[in-house]
Amino acid sequence: MNPVPDAAYRRAPAQQRQSLVFGLVVVPNFSLIALSACVDPLRLANQVLGRAAYQSVLLSVDGGLVPSSDGIQVMAQHSLAAAPALDVVFVIGPNPIPKRGLRPLTLWLKKMAASGIPLGGIDTGAYLMAQAGLLDGYRSTIHWEDHEALAEQFPKIVVTQHFFEVDRDRYTCSGGVAPLDLMTYLLTQTPGSRQLANEVANLLVVERRSLTDVQTVSIIHQSRVTHPKAVEALRLMEANVAEPLTVAEVAQLRGLAAAAVGGGGAAWREGAALRHCALRRQRGGGRLALARAVAHRRADQGAGVGMRRAAQHLDARPLFDDAAGVHDDHPVGELGDHAEVVGDQHDRRAGAFPEVAQQVED
Repeated sequence: MNPVPDAAYRRAPAQQRQSLVFGLVVVPNFSLIALSACVDPLRLANQVLGRAAYQSVLLSVDGGLVPSSDGIQVMAQHSLAAAPALDVVFVIGPNPIPKRGLRPLTLWLKKMAASGIPLGGIDTGAYLMAQAGLLDGYRSTIHWEDHEALAEQFPKIVVTQHFFEVDRDRYTCSGGVAPLDLMTYLLTQTPGSRQLANEVANLLVVERRSLTDVQTVSIIHQSRVTHPKAVEALRLMEANVAEPLTVAEVAQLRGLAAAAVGGGGAAWREGAALRHCALRRQRGGGRLALARAVAHRRADQGAGVGMRRAAQHLDARPLFDDAAGVHDDHPVGELGDHAEVVGDQHDRRAGAFPEVAQQVED
């Protein structure tokens, strides 16, 4: 089959059209939840608008059925060679990343980039773009488990720990349901609006996270602590990472004896303290939504040690944020120069990235 001419890949400039076509490329073992989180916001946007302003087209290297990481197969509508005209291309990343067979996708992505089409990487899709050299000089993000591996393997990329990144004509986001945040952000741009994005978020029953929100993992989930009193103590510690509470303060706020907070013995106290310090270093006093709930519970208890201090560190950001303007050449916005790089993540999949950089030349 003859390749489609370059001109056929890209449609009219964004300001001349009232609809967008998203090409979603699935790779074997792609994340099904990530794909759904890309598609459903577009579907709901059309529902709210009462017209087909957004279209999603499912693509794969060869077309046909493609298995997701949980074994459910989806039918790609087109092969890459037969792809219709597109406005944006997103790669839904696989887990694990294949060690071979990426050359056709890599070459196609490079052709899309050369045609001026904005590109996005969802979860490990950012890695596939990185190994093609398409993120060099850009801000990018990826699932927190793979952050260190991406930064180490591709030093030309500014790797952040934000839920999603929009840098000129490159869009990346972490895994799980984070694509909802990226997609609702994109709905604020032409042909959408902030009101549209808010309505879609409400229908999805989600609170939109902004370009500056950072991926974090609760120390409660990182630890093996399950005792209710210990969990409450960790919640208080987590809500005060910028200015840690002492054991005595935690005990007083929870109405416990200090010995009860450390009731698991010296090993428990040491482990909790280490997690507390690591969390403080990792987040640098960043915002914690959990602080709101903890502060609310404290308010019912009246004044006490640590109350005023904790309240000073509560997150007061607005419910909906939008920090980017509209880019002249692309259908979505461009983020200003305010990259944030935060280190010290737990990388469980650091060894999961295969050495695939040479595949393009194979």
